[in-house]
Amino acid sequence: MNYMTLKEASEKWGVTPRRVNYYCAGGRIPGAVKMAGVWLVPKDAEKPLDKRCKADKSMDGDNT
Repeated sequence: MNYMTLKEASEKWGVTPRRVNYYCAGGRIPGAVKMAGVWLVPKDAEKPLDKRCKADKSMDGDNT
């Protein structure tokens, strides 16, 4: 299996290397492995969905 670094994955997915590290540490990237303290992500891995909450526009107090 071919792997890419956190930096390569972050550039491919348009996120920071820290976010990719978070995905790896949380087990959200199937096949990601940590070798010698470095996360390796499969080259064919899909970007996990972002589970962070997004603000609902109806919650801003303007009900129009």
